[in-house]
Amino acid sequence: MKKKNINTFETELSRLQEISNLLDNDELDLETAMKLYEEGVELSSSCIQTLKEAEVRITEIKKKLDKIKTEDEEFLE
Repeated sequence: MKKKNINTFETELSRLQEISNLLDNDELDLETAMKLYEEGVELSSSCIQTLKEAEVRITEIKKKLDKIKTEDEEFLE
């Protein structure tokens, strides 16, 4: 999995929370709200992609672990 140089998953998630809180403000003008919403959609997409990559990596690690367990069981028989 590639490491992101500019943003990490945690900072993106934190910014998403911040945007959500800002959008709850009834005093935002429409243009600002639209820009925040657009930024939130982009961050959400990036976070989802990061989670998908993590899921693939975890699945690969689990397959390796299962293979090791199977080999150990065969060795012990």
